[in-house]
Amino acid sequence: MWPYWLLFLVPALSALSEPVRRAHAGRGTVSVTIPGAWWLVMLALTLMVGWRHEVGGDWGNYLRNFYNAVYNSHTEEWWWNDPGYRLLEWISLQNGWGIYGINLLAAAVFSYGVVLFCRHLPRPWLALAVAVPYLVIILGMGYSRQGVALGCIMAGLVALENGRVARFVFWAVLGATFHKSAVLLLPMAALAASRNRWVTVAWVGVVAAAAYAVLLADSVEQLQAGYLEAGYQSEGALVRLLMNALPAALLLYARKRFAITLGQQQLWFWFALTAIALLGLYFVSPSSTAVDRMGLYLLPLQLMVFAHLPEVLGSRKGSNDGWVMAVLAYYAAVQFVWLNFAAHAYAWIPYRWYPLEWVSS
Repeated sequence: MWPYWLLFLVPALSALSEPVRRAHAGRGTVSVTIPGAWWLVMLALTLMVGWRHEVGGDWGNYLRNFYNAVYNSHTEEWWWNDPGYRLLEWISLQNGWGIYGINLLAAAVFSYGVVLFCRHLPRPWLALAVAVPYLVIILGMGYSRQGVALGCIMAGLVALENGRVARFVFWAVLGATFHKSAVLLLPMAALAASRNRWVTVAWVGVVAAAAYAVLLADSVEQLQAGYLEAGYQSEGALVRLLMNALPAALLLYARKRFAITLGQQQLWFWFALTAIALLGLYFVSPSSTAVDRMGLYLLPLQLMVFAHLPEVLGSRKGSNDGWVMAVLAYYAAVQFVWLNFAAHAYAWIPYRWYPLEWVSS
């Protein structure tokens, strides 16, 4: 399991020496640039997530879906089921890339969203270290379609934090073409609007209704039967929901100390409330799996809160190394416990990389 620890330790060690990116002119934002080192990070994430071999709890399901695509890619019904992901399958089919081509293309979108989101935070390396144990290893390598959807959402959140509602809506709708559940994030655009709120609510509502009708409406009964009526349960769902609820509680408790704008405060306030609500819903829902999957889209909250936390709890002008180390220790513990004790960790261990498997075969 050393590749997973290497993936965590590189940003963790970088986080210990990175300077804090201060907000510009009191606006609570920083310029979003991706310098050369971070393009290498994006490439490394793409290759590690995309070229994994028989890694992830849903590997068998995605492989069966690919074989299904071989026989059904010419039918109209096939195209309408998560059309963005179907396009990746079609591209891979046309070029003979197999499941590895699909995963690599999906990982590129996912990695772009992760890197862009981390780069807009005051401590990008700390945010990336926070992302590794769950967002990258479990979600990115285990749930390809939702990984792409979340990558799109994260790119959209960067735009939304800077008041670009239309760009967020574009990214959210694009994400919904990979996993239709991303439609549920569209109302966040209206809730976070600080200017022209009613106009924003109106046009975002129209887009959300259209996206729901086109992408999600036909699947509601199937999802209800598959999750709620069947009562699917996810092991570890409570722990994962608590991991979102912790930063949510920290944000709600100390939100005035976060160096963010009013629009950003509104956005993350609703994210935090949703995280708390999902934790409560866990105890009354007939399916913890449904609640767990909804919670995946709140994972950026962890990156946002913990990248600000050293300055929130410590000195705004100091290095706050102690708080940085505390955050890193917490997520190192999360990764250690999951890799060694999680019920489904066996599906990730050992990590195998496709090029090496291909050379040795």
